[in-house]
Amino acid sequence: MTEFIIKPIDITSGKNEVILNEDDATKMGFKNGDRLKIRQSEVSTVGMVETTKTVVNEGEIGIYKDILEKFAFELRAGVEVTAVGRPDSFYFIKEKMKSEKLSKDKIYSIVADAVAGNLSNLELAAFILAEEFVGLDMEEIGHLTKAMAETGQMIDFEETVFDKHSIGGVPGNKVTLLIVPIVASAGLLIPKTSSRAITSPAGTADTFEVLADVKFNIDELKELAKKVRGTIAWGGSLNLAPSDDIFIHRVEHGLGIDPLPQMMASIYSKKLATGVDFLVLDIPTLTRYYERGAKVRSVEEARTLARQFVELSDRIGIKTEAAITYGGQPVGHAIGPALEAREALQALEGLRPSASLIEKSCALAGVLIEMSGKATKGQGKQLAEEILNSGKALSKMKEIIEAQGGNPTIESQDVAIGNYKAELRSSSDGYIVRVDNKQIVKICNTAGTPRDKGAGILLHAKVGYKVKAGDLLLSIFSNSESRLSKAHAIALKNNPIVCEGMLIERISDLT
Repeated sequence: MTEFIIKPIDITSGKNEVILNEDDATKMGFKNGDRLKIRQSEVSTVGMVETTKTVVNEGEIGIYKDILEKFAFELRAGVEVTAVGRPDSFYFIKEKMKSEKLSKDKIYSIVADAVAGNLSNLELAAFILAEEFVGLDMEEIGHLTKAMAETGQMIDFEETVFDKHSIGGVPGNKVTLLIVPIVASAGLLIPKTSSRAITSPAGTADTFEVLADVKFNIDELKELAKKVRGTIAWGGSLNLAPSDDIFIHRVEHGLGIDPLPQMMASIYSKKLATGVDFLVLDIPTLTRYYERGAKVRSVEEARTLARQFVELSDRIGIKTEAAITYGGQPVGHAIGPALEAREALQALEGLRPSASLIEKSCALAGVLIEMSGKATKGQGKQLAEEILNSGKALSKMKEIIEAQGGNPTIESQDVAIGNYKAELRSSSDGYIVRVDNKQIVKICNTAGTPRDKGAGILLHAKVGYKVKAGDLLLSIFSNSESRLSKAHAIALKNNPIVCEGMLIERISDLT
């Protein structure tokens, strides 16, 4: 055991690595990638060794900014450093790579070591890849879900909790901003915690942040829920299922994969952590061969997935109804944080900006109302529509906005969108036959979403619309002229909205 002085490294590394001077590493027998334990009083973590000749001096240990913040090391005090070997979880991961079934204790060990920083990014990647190519059975997924929840904060609201979740993949899906005030107006508790966008134009937290604060600790969230019966908060500020963020940010994004067992455990671990009792799970799917851009490619695939989610929910004690929904084009007409916030407010204000937004929101809210027993099966949607049309949902939304630090008098027309605008117009007469979700997302992100709250797309035509040459198909918004120019160029090149007439093709010369 040797004592070192901490040298802060002002870099967020996203991984548990520490830096030693090469001479110190040689004396202690460390090589790059070896593990060491850092201890200061009651605080300790494991780091992977990096070596340098210049960044730190002998007797110093370089510790990255995010590790210093996470473990609250005192900079003026030294740290004790000792060598440690590979944890048992390393060998459990190898077992799964060889297609062996993992016990509850082994899965808990892997998750606990991921949270503690005892596993390298390479070892975490091995586990995620094993999930992708070997898989987990339902019993293993159940253990993984519980382990991910129990290694983080758990919230007890001390009453029945309702929630809605979407597996994602469809842009413009701002239905949470209608569902929460509708369900809360029905007298149910719906403390919704949501994510931010990573690759999509807007996560629910990004959208609601246009209207109010979304960052709260657990005590604040419980107080908000008690006061107004509904919340729309960012789950990332609550330390719920922390291993999920580790798996996603350190591995899945880099590899471009999202294994089904991990996706299922990710969703339900956070529902367990927030004490959810009843959940409606939105599974958007494609319904026609020519549609593009949803995670689920067919209704049959959606049914199979729904059955798996329901089985998992039964194993962990959450009552779930899976709702298979249309995902062949964006929900509503607005895509991007401010544009979606504005469209949601318009719907609450009774302006009916989009039939698909209102239809989907009331259908999903109705399922939750039926699950609560406040409406009989088949009658929940009607009750949700009555709440929306009566203005009760708007009043509740204003209560939620005020409780979360926003302006309760805000109206849809007050929401600021991007200062710069470009347009895409139809080149021919015909009917809209496809809106390409992937291209819509690409254009929005190029325009600046989700960081630029005002960036995004407003669709003026969707599938089934009749258009004439020169008609406006979509408007692109941004607060950056250069980003807008690039986004417009992508729209012109990639044809995100396809218009066709009845004549598909002409063939006149076989030579």
